[in-house]
Amino acid sequence: MTLLTHDRYCDEIAHQVEQLRAVVTSGADLTATVPTCPDWTLEMLVLHMGGALRWSGTLVRTRAQENIPDEDVPRGDGPETPGDAAALDAWLAEAGELVVGALREAGPDAKVWGWAGPQTAGFWARRMAHEITVHRADATLAAGLPYDVAPDIAADAIDEWLQIVEWVGEREGKEAPIGAGSSIHLHATDTTPELDAEWVIEGTEEGFGWRRGHEKATVALRGPLTSLLLAFYTRLPLDSPELEILGERKLLESWLERATFG
Repeated sequence: MTLLTHDRYCDEIAHQVEQLRAVVTSGADLTATVPTCPDWTLEMLVLHMGGALRWSGTLVRTRAQENIPDEDVPRGDGPETPGDAAALDAWLAEAGELVVGALREAGPDAKVWGWAGPQTAGFWARRMAHEITVHRADATLAAGLPYDVAPDIAADAIDEWLQIVEWVGEREGKEAPIGAGSSIHLHATDTTPELDAEWVIEGTEEGFGWRRGHEKATVALRGPLTSLLLAFYTRLPLDSPELEILGERKLLESWLERATFG
């Protein structure tokens, strides 16, 4: 597995902010419930995402060595005018500029507190790129708009999810989300061989491991890469017509229920 470059993650954060802003300014109902996050309205989702960008940007800008409370994040709670699409858009745009600027200035190796993995600015560049990529999917579903994502970002988002589940499980002593001797194969059906967009997840006596590759498994999930990403993040039902499941479906369902880091 090879990480994307720091600049690539920064570029993607900036791109995803633009795409999320387009949802905000599309005329979508900000009070609409987000189907994939039913406790949130569309406005609440955008406030969460913009707040996360401002929080991580503040961590990186200050080179924080411990977490920063929400109340210490400048304008982290949203614009002064609730329910105003223009104000929300401007607030989100500023959040994107702040975090991308902080990340570019810091570079990937600057020491910064993080809640998992490497304690560097590079962790936050990668994490925010994928956080906003998936939450933009939530927003487009709420607004009834189309969604797509670059293949390199989608594949790396699956890598990152697996890594973080691994890190958090080790840190918190959680039981592995897959039993020893069981395995899951994820297979993107619409990518080039160079991207190597296939994954094998295996349960072991010590926990679980994963790698890129094409191998037979207890259960396989096949489909276009974007659909695979959204299904793996539980944003797309497994019964969606573009997906195919081969083998023990209950094992896959159990993984999706248990493999969390929130």
